[in-house]
Amino acid sequence: MSQKSILKEDTKIKIKKPKMYKVLVHNDDYTTMEFVIEVLVKVFKKQVIEATKIMYDVHRVGIGVAGIYSYDIAATKTVQAVNMAEESGFPLKFSMEEE
Repeated sequence: MSQKSILKEDTKIKIKKPKMYKVLVHNDDYTTMEFVIEVLVKVFKKQVIEATKIMYDVHRVGIGVAGIYSYDIAATKTVQAVNMAEESGFPLKFSMEEE
């Protein structure tokens, strides 16, 4: 009789962290500073102080980071923010960038 060897298979499962995306706010000459803060508080759940800092970054540098999220969350928040701006009559622009 022959001996049967038992093969033990090592399977390694690699779990990758999801790619993260920055949601960027772009400066324009029409949207009020107060509205930018409102969007950052309502959509991105920022505290007023942090939202104000981001708004000043947008105002001075031309762009600011509203938050860093996984793709689906970043995309959802971007759409919500753009919709809020359009409904209020502001041309405020948002974009996403892979981190």
